[in-house]
Parts: sequence; C-alpha cells; structure tokens
Amino acid sequence: MVEKKSGLGDNSKKAGGRSGRKKFALASLKIEPGVKLAKRLELGIPPNRLFTTALTHPSYVFENPQFGRENNQRLEFLGDAILDFVIAEYLYLSYPDRPEGELTKMRAAVVNETTLARKAHEIELGQELLLGKGELVSGGRERPSILADAWEAVIGAIYLQYGFQEARRVILELLKPAIEEVAKGNYGDYKTVLQEKAQRDEKEVSYQILLEEGPDHNKCFTAGVFVEGDLMGKGTGRTKKEAEQHAAKQVLDFWGSENDD
Repeated sequence: MVEKKSGLGDNSKKAGGRSGRKKFALASLKIEPGVKLAKRLELGIPPNRLFTTALTHPSYVFENPQFGRENNQRLEFLGDAILDFVIAEYLYLSYPDRPEGELTKMRAAVVNETTLARKAHEIELGQELLLGKGELVSGGRERPSILADAWEAVIGAIYLQYGFQEARRVILELLKPAIEEVAKGNYGDYKTVLQEKAQRDEKEVSYQILLEEGPDHNKCFTAGVFVEGDLMGKGTGRTKKEAEQHAAKQVLDFWGSENDD
C-alpha cells in the first residue's frame, strides 16, 4: 500500500509539474506586452517576444539592464521602411493620375508623426508600452514621438512574425481614412507638422501677424513664421489661424524643395 501510494504520489507530482509549467507559461503569455494589442489587430497570439520588443522604449532598457531586453529602435527602422513601401505602393496603384511630386507629398502627409501617433492612440498602443519611470511620469504613454516610433516598431514585428500581407493589411486598415483625406487635398495641420520638424532639428518656431487689412466683416491677415528669429515664410487668410497655417505650409514646402535638391 505504501509503495502504491508513493507511486501515485510521484505520478501526481510529475503531472502536476507539467500542468504547473503549462499554467505558468500561459499566465506569463497573458501578461506579456503586445498580446492584447495583437488581438485588437486581429492577429494570432505572438509566437515569441518580438511584440514585447516592439513596445520596449529605450528608457526602459536603460533603467532595467538586468532584464536583458532589446529596445524597439531596430524594429522601428524596419517598420518605417515597410510602412513607406506599403503606402507608396497603394498610392501608386490607387491614384494613377497623380504625378510623382504629389504622390511624395501625399505619402509624407500620411506617414507623419501626428498621423501615426493618432492611429497608435486609437489602438491603445500606449497602454502596453514598457517605459522608464521618467518617461512614465512625464506622460510618455501619450507622447506623439514615442507612440509613432512604437507603431513603426510594431509594423516591423508584424512583418517578421506574420508576414508581409498581414503587415500590409494592418497598415491599410488603419491608414486608408488618412489617405482618403489627403487625396482630397486635406493635408492636415501644417503648424503641427512644422513644429514637429523644428523640434527634431532643435529649432524654435514662432508666429506674428504682420498685416491686418479690410473692414471687420471682411478681414485679411498676413502672418509671418519665424524660425530661430528669422522670417522664413508668409501666409494670408481670413483668420489669424488660417494665415498662420498658410505661412507654415510655405516653410514646409521650402524645406521640402531643399531636400529634393
């Protein structure tokens, strides 16, 4: 009887050990960053931790070196290239009457930081980010640059784990509305785009109303945009905001033409 009981006990422990490992693995998978995001994107359970890497900000790795994690910058590099290609291909095939220059502007308007951050917010990407304490305290989960970079990293992870067609599906499902708006000529908030570019280049941007003409019911404003104190562009409009938007667009067009050269 004792021997039989001992045998049952051994088998029970072995079975329990296997069961316990399975339960532990499942529990770990459920809390792994990216699992919920993959589900929201109608993808299967991630086969490895690449999604977690896509959601790991450099600040987290810096503050937690003991975990041996890789940050999302390499995946961001890959995702950025895939995103550019998918949008370029879609624009080329969908708008055969648009010249190269216009297609380039359309793509830039669709894949800018503001649009990508907004789409990342829509899929609640920020809630699964691994951030350092400093970034958490300063609102990193809502910071457009962090969200946009992480979104590109997620695209890279989707490509590697699920293949190009799934990456293309996710990109277009989220960005088609933005593409359609741009195709109508609604290129978005030029002031925001200019501000983002200036911040990346560590330049200060300011606006000033240079001229105000006409009666109260039919005003026309001329705004100037200054970069590092230098007047870089002018714009006119029925309102001050409209004039400032046109001035910002002039600067963006100028910087764009410089890059084209």
